[in-house]
This record gives sequence, C-alpha cells and structure tokens, in this order.
Amino acid sequence: MAALTTRLYTWIYGNKVGEDPYGNHYYTRDHGSDKMQERWVIYKGDSEASKVPPAWHGWLHHTVNHTPTLRQAATWEKPHLPNLTGTPQAVFPKGHSKSQGERNPARGDYQPWRPEDQ
Repeated sequence: MAALTTRLYTWIYGNKVGEDPYGNHYYTRDHGSDKMQERWVIYKGDSEASKVPPAWHGWLHHTVNHTPTLRQAATWEKPHLPNLTGTPQAVFPKGHSKSQGERNPARGDYQPWRPEDQ
C-alpha cells in the first residue's frame, strides 16, 4: 500500500530531476522559500537503500544541492554495487565456513585484560 501512495504522491507533486544508471528515478517538491526542498527516490525493483549510488545519496540527504550528472568514472573508481549480504554474491572472509580456504592459526599473542592487573 505504501508503494501505491508514494507513486500517487509522486504523480501529483513530484518533479523528476534525474535517473541513475540502475534505473532509479529521483524527484523533488518545493515547499516555498522557508522550507527545505523535499527529495525522494522511486527504486527500480526492490526498495533497497544500498542501490542508490554515492552521488545521488549525497543529493537525497542535502549534502549537495546540484543533481549528479553522468560522468566518466576515474580510473581508480570501482562501479557501485548494492549491499550483497544475504545474496549468492556475498563475500565471506578467509576461514568462514561458507568460503574457500583455511583459517589462519591463532598466533598465541593475545593477552586478556584482567582487573587485578590494574
């Protein structure tokens, strides 16, 4: 039901300002000069906040006022990925029961804190 009311609200009041490469659509609504501009996203597919790229996240949270533009990524930038926890693409550290490889043996250098040592 919430998705239907959001779509109806968007249809009545929303001004589309952009779309990201993942198909999410971004909207605004101005409430006048005395109030902050309202901003929201309509997700393509499941509503998952980690699907929002960093530049659009900054815009949604009023960190920046300009809408992000498509630009060529720098050579050191990796493409944005949504949170993969709980999916088949999830990454597990070495030694985890769901990953390959052996866990490093304990080194024996751990010294627990004891109150009487103080």
